[in-house]
Amino acid sequence: MPEIHQARRRRAQDMVNELGADAVLITAGPNVRYLTGLASSNAALLLPADGAGLLATDSRYALAAERDAPDLELLTERFVEGALAAEAARRGARKLAFEAQEMTVERHAEIAGKAAEVTTVPFGRKIEELRKVKDPSELELIAAACRISAQALADVLPQIRPGLSERALASLLDYRMAQLGADRPAFETIVASGPNGAIPHHAPTDRPLRRGDLVTMDFGALYGGYHADMTRTVAVGEPAGWQRDIYDLVALAQEVGIAALEDGVEAGAVDAAARDVIEAAGHAGHFQHGLGHGVGLEIHEAPMLGYGRTGKLTDRVPVTVEPGVYLPGKGGVRIEDVLVVTAGGGARILTSTTRELLVL
Repeated sequence: MPEIHQARRRRAQDMVNELGADAVLITAGPNVRYLTGLASSNAALLLPADGAGLLATDSRYALAAERDAPDLELLTERFVEGALAAEAARRGARKLAFEAQEMTVERHAEIAGKAAEVTTVPFGRKIEELRKVKDPSELELIAAACRISAQALADVLPQIRPGLSERALASLLDYRMAQLGADRPAFETIVASGPNGAIPHHAPTDRPLRRGDLVTMDFGALYGGYHADMTRTVAVGEPAGWQRDIYDLVALAQEVGIAALEDGVEAGAVDAAARDVIEAAGHAGHFQHGLGHGVGLEIHEAPMLGYGRTGKLTDRVPVTVEPGVYLPGKGGVRIEDVLVVTAGGGARILTSTTRELLVL
């Protein structure tokens, strides 16, 4: 899709010109992929304020670069950042922007040493801002990743039973997503049972599921480079009253948060809508993470839906809505879906599995 990447680079070049820089050095992997199409563990892009860009990667990815970015000049080099900085100086750049948010002091010293006569200036998270609003092709890939994730859960649910370990359940989800076409899991799958459910990012252990447990599964597929992220909490055996109470509370908070999604809404307002429901029920101290986040080439990307977060959500911005209640020593509930804000009002849900409390 060279045309899509060309259009993205033109928008990035507008930002380079606004900054008054001669070029920008793009070094964050997801941003390089967004602007070029190349997925590589060692690549960078020198994008001038005007004209074609120069893509650098090492010999392991050279053929992939020729295939995925045929419209870009290619430099095959092991030490890509220094080489591009030197090339920027050779081509007459005097002011070079760089991605300070991901550049280490050591790496910056290297590029400055390769281009001593060039002034470096922070570019900011400008490419991340471009990535917030997805192209139709990106939304199709996210939707496909979400379909794989939801189907994997539906297929694994009948296998959840007392005695199955958290680790084994996580493996079942990962394996089924792979069978359904996922590139790999979008992140390390979380399975938290019983009291472990009070830990939002619990790492699965050999703890066996037990009758009376709530079990939280947070997982997602990576497909075509794009991430899905969904969470469901189920009950093993008939749930206790307190378990139903917090489940119903979280479900209501999510419903209110989803209803707040619309074109032009402030990110902080969406978080507040759901958080107010939980706080009104006396659980303010039991929901301390943000309500959600953007998804795309990264599992957590802009925009962030959290307390005090600023910025507006607009058409074609995918976000998660994932309220939770976590009771130390007892357990917890989290429900999460991926939705896309739409210009017509509201949001379209991409993770389709039921959000009712399932009793297994």
